[in-house]
Amino acid sequence: MKQFSFSATSLVVAAVTGAVLTTAQPAYADDVADDAKDYNRIVVTAELTDTNVLDLPASVTVIDEETIEQNNAQHLADLLNLAPNVNFATGASRGRFVQIRGIGERSEFVEPVNYSVGVVVDGIDLTGIATAATTLDIQQVEILRGPQGTLYGANGLAGLINLVSNSPTDTFYSKLTAGVEEFGGRNLSAVVSGPVSDKLGYRLAIGHYQSDGFMNNQFLNRDDTNNIDESSLRAKFVYEANQALTVTSSILLVDVDNGYDAFSLDSNRTTYSDQPGNDRQETSAASFHFDWQLNEKYRLESLISFADSDLEYGFDEDWSHPGICDNTPCDSALFGFDWWYASFDNYTRENQNNSIDLRLHSGGGENVQQGDEVNWVLGLYYRDQSNDLNRIYTFNPANFSSQFDTTNVAVYGQVSTPFSPKLTLVSGLRFENRQADYSDSDLISFKPDEDLWGGKVSLEYRYESGKMIYGLISRGYKAGGFNADGTISVEEREFDTEFMWNYEAGIKGNWLEDQLTLQASIFYQDRDDIQIKQSIVRSLADGTTIQEGGACPCSFTDFTDNAAQAASYGLEVEAQWRGWDEFQLYTTLGLLKSEFKNFQSFSHVLADQQAIPPVPFNLDGRAVAHAPEHQLVVGLNYFINDNWTFNSEIQSKGDFYFSDRHEEKSDGYEILNLGLVYSQDNWRINLFARNLADKDIQTRGFGSFGNDPRNFYETEAYYQFAAPRVVGVSASLEFE
Repeated sequence: MKQFSFSATSLVVAAVTGAVLTTAQPAYADDVADDAKDYNRIVVTAELTDTNVLDLPASVTVIDEETIEQNNAQHLADLLNLAPNVNFATGASRGRFVQIRGIGERSEFVEPVNYSVGVVVDGIDLTGIATAATTLDIQQVEILRGPQGTLYGANGLAGLINLVSNSPTDTFYSKLTAGVEEFGGRNLSAVVSGPVSDKLGYRLAIGHYQSDGFMNNQFLNRDDTNNIDESSLRAKFVYEANQALTVTSSILLVDVDNGYDAFSLDSNRTTYSDQPGNDRQETSAASFHFDWQLNEKYRLESLISFADSDLEYGFDEDWSHPGICDNTPCDSALFGFDWWYASFDNYTRENQNNSIDLRLHSGGGENVQQGDEVNWVLGLYYRDQSNDLNRIYTFNPANFSSQFDTTNVAVYGQVSTPFSPKLTLVSGLRFENRQADYSDSDLISFKPDEDLWGGKVSLEYRYESGKMIYGLISRGYKAGGFNADGTISVEEREFDTEFMWNYEAGIKGNWLEDQLTLQASIFYQDRDDIQIKQSIVRSLADGTTIQEGGACPCSFTDFTDNAAQAASYGLEVEAQWRGWDEFQLYTTLGLLKSEFKNFQSFSHVLADQQAIPPVPFNLDGRAVAHAPEHQLVVGLNYFINDNWTFNSEIQSKGDFYFSDRHEEKSDGYEILNLGLVYSQDNWRINLFARNLADKDIQTRGFGSFGNDPRNFYETEAYYQFAAPRVVGVSASLEFE
């Protein structure tokens, strides 16, 4: 694996150097009015053209830098609960498996995974490797809900998450941030930015965050086996060659060395493993964006990106240690032999991802929906990704390896047609060819070649200044694929492409003399041939499945299958009230109803495979996994005076099924977060308390097997938990 790391000394040196170089006076705290989010200035950059969030005919959440700092967020996963109908699963050290409106993956092991939610950072595609999505010096996080068939293609069925880092400043600027929190949490970061010349600007950021984690390993007598240890470096350069050409280059280095010891046999925060796992990632990536105004009629955009990542993910599969049964009814001495099992499962991946995206715009290319002429964008996209896997598993002495290469080529376009100054039609279409080449050490190979298409049509009506209603129809897709495990039947080896139609209507704008900002939308999504993650659980003793009466300890074989249909509908609201000088109220609400249609599952734990013929479990009408029926955030910012700001926030989430192959559900919850910020001149101090009532929040769960030898491997539920109550403080010092 590549080796690079950042030390605390490096951060201090960078910050001190910036402080010494500056000759400007310290920056003073912003006025109270500037502390409130101004939606009129928020521009969504993920779209084909940069567009104000209130002019975008889609359901979009933008989380700004102020909100990131207020929540002391160190990673994308720390922010996802702020967006309506966005959920995540922590089958790893971070919640990198994201679901939007109940659609998304929950884990990745041997089988190649086609992701439903794309993750992009400064034009760099981190889909499937989002452990690298740290929030160091991030300007905003854009979460686009619904299929992105025109914009992003095969990995945007459910939506897209776009992280944008801060750009270079016109004058010299530096910032040093440090913080401490419970459970050994500490972070340190430094930013230096400014001009090199009249044409070239730079911004450098380096940061490190670590925590002991929230688990206690009783067997090893350690409290850091589920630790977080993440270092990030960002660099951004903007070169204005002339009035027509601007070049922006971004560099990202991330070094993650996290532990993974998250599941307890007692479903609490006490583990018994003798071989704690790991979740590591080293990413080196860069992007180059060229923006060239060819003439008054045409503008050319080019985005080239490279990402090289080494990943390692391993876990103690038995979650226990050899002596866990000593002096108990399951003691091996009573049986005359060791009947329990012990195993470790480890995966290393080399992931390389290169892409080129060319776009030709008519006119200036910005805010085309606002114009009075027909505007269009025509694009050509190429992506090449390779993923080499090596698995070392206790019950497979011959190490397993595989090579999986994919190539995506797409042509796409979008046209904005104004019928009047108030009414505009936007149409988009994308044709994509995806070729894959898979081979492994079991001599299994596949070479699928598939043509796909997606798109959208939206009608926007601006009936007053600053107010818009819209209707949207969009189509997304997720490529088909294959299951490589040789134990899976031939009929289940390949699975089909999934398609989805999304119907949406919404309203956006400012009301009551701009004191109220509101975004609201309703949607209905119809999915065909939906791809669902299934698992075959077989007894290690005789190879029979759980449904056939097999007894654990067990082995697990994941595979993807198609269910006939699923549908979902719901409501998404974001609002902010600024009616008083001292107070700002904000809320987000997501309501979601989802269900399978005509789905009979033979791999469900309650299916009867001993019957002749086997009897499936009927999932018709049941909600899909990781799709809570409600998510709510209600918050208050109280600007006490020019220096002090108090924040109180309640987050609520309904229960949801953990999987489509068993009936275990999470518990719904309500948590309280508090924050107190003091700003004075160039200082900022943030006191925070997250999950003040110390609620147990379940983010991943199993319910189809038993893994506890003390209970003789009887099937029961197991959970992974989010952070408990965490109290901390951070401070920042700015110079400019």
